[in-house]
Amino acid sequence: MKGLNKVTLIGNLGNNPEINILDKDIKVAKFSLATSETYKDDKGQKHTITDWHNIVLWRGLADLAQNFLHKGSLAYIEGKLKTRSYDDKDGRKVYVTEVIGEQILLLDKKTDNNHGN
Repeated sequence: MKGLNKVTLIGNLGNNPEINILDKDIKVAKFSLATSETYKDDKGQKHTITDWHNIVLWRGLADLAQNFLHKGSLAYIEGKLKTRSYDDKDGRKVYVTEVIGEQILLLDKKTDNNHGN
């Protein structure tokens, strides 16, 4: 049996997309996305918990991010989790978990530009 690796997020960009062009003119966009949930404690006080997610978009979706997304944008991201590792300057192994976007919808109310790939 094969596994399932699927992530669906709706949140706000924490920063403007960082755009890089790799070999063979392949574009990649990276940004953080905040998702929040609110609850009331036993005293009735409201609390908000925010989680931050590292998002990576490739090729056409990177173009979309470059042209339409900015800090604060509300977006729907669908994709898969990917964990990678590298050795930092002190030789310690660092693990990074990212959401590799496969579809995106722009949810800002002030624009009618909802796109997906």
